[in-house]
Amino acid sequence: MKDPVEARADESEDLYDVASWEPRSRLDRLAVKTHRGVLSAGRALIVALGLFIMLLILGGGAAALIVENPFILALIVLSVVPAALLALYIYTSDITTDEPASLLAATFVLAILFAGFAAIINTTLSGVFGVAGGGIAAVLPVPGVELLFMMLFYYLVVGPGEEAVKLLAVRLYAYRDERFDSVIDGAVYGAVAGLGFASIENVLYITQNISAPSAVIAQSAADFTASFFQTLDAGSGITAVRGLAGPGHVIYSAFAGYYLGLARFNPDNAGPIVAKGLLIAAFIHGTYNILVGIVPLVVSAFVPIPVFAIFVAFVVVYDGVFFYFLYRKLARYRKTYQRVSDDVDDPADASSELTEFDPDTNP
Repeated sequence: MKDPVEARADESEDLYDVASWEPRSRLDRLAVKTHRGVLSAGRALIVALGLFIMLLILGGGAAALIVENPFILALIVLSVVPAALLALYIYTSDITTDEPASLLAATFVLAILFAGFAAIINTTLSGVFGVAGGGIAAVLPVPGVELLFMMLFYYLVVGPGEEAVKLLAVRLYAYRDERFDSVIDGAVYGAVAGLGFASIENVLYITQNISAPSAVIAQSAADFTASFFQTLDAGSGITAVRGLAGPGHVIYSAFAGYYLGLARFNPDNAGPIVAKGLLIAAFIHGTYNILVGIVPLVVSAFVPIPVFAIFVAFVVVYDGVFFYFLYRKLARYRKTYQRVSDDVDDPADASSELTEFDPDTNP
């Protein structure tokens, strides 16, 4: 869209500071530097705040517990393996160019730091929605109101909040790099952000559910073995649960990241495109959080199957369905890329402009 003056003016007309603008004067260049400085300072402040919050969260006992008992770290690593494998698959699905390790690592770390923002929001608003007891639901004695407010909490707070902070981890650094050069790169970095978020979430869940074994410092082989089995017994259940939950984070944020990549190359509609990706990811995420606590209990009431087995089946089916949709989206991009690349590389389809020495064969 152009100003009426710019639309009607001759190309030779100088419209600087009238209907167009570019940095010319010292003041203009100062304005550019000020704008860039404010943005850089804002990004640095966000990262510093995320680091501060995460240090507070880990300082609450998780870090000390891991240092005291290294076997807990082994459980955490195991819990992250399924999500890591899924993120690796999405990475290998990028048919364009390999993503640099520096951008992948930065996205992973930023997702860990920004997870603290989501933790504060979830904890603060869980009481308001009555999920943690009390809140609005507690003062409304209407049948089903607690379930309603729980659904609202997951759809309006947890889903959008967690997906937004994961997308922020991509947007703040990798997105701004010139090596983010294709739509599918968004899915790759989104998946890595989901992996980072799942990793720190697993750290917190596992450490909160395990108390330090009495034989922490092994004085002998017997103490070492006892500490290992005690940790394994205390944390195997939560490790399995978190291992199943991790791939979901990768899938959700890969969807949101894909649309962030699409927005990068469609700047006129960037806002709605990013909103679409967040809506999809938040809905899938929120629906999972709601159903995972209801479906296994309901099914177990009618079918004589252990609740945990039903939980595993539900997670596999639910994540499998949406992974299939993600796979279709990535496969469509891959096929389209191959087709247009073949068209360009085929000499029969290639054409060049005529020179003054070539005969014009057009009638």
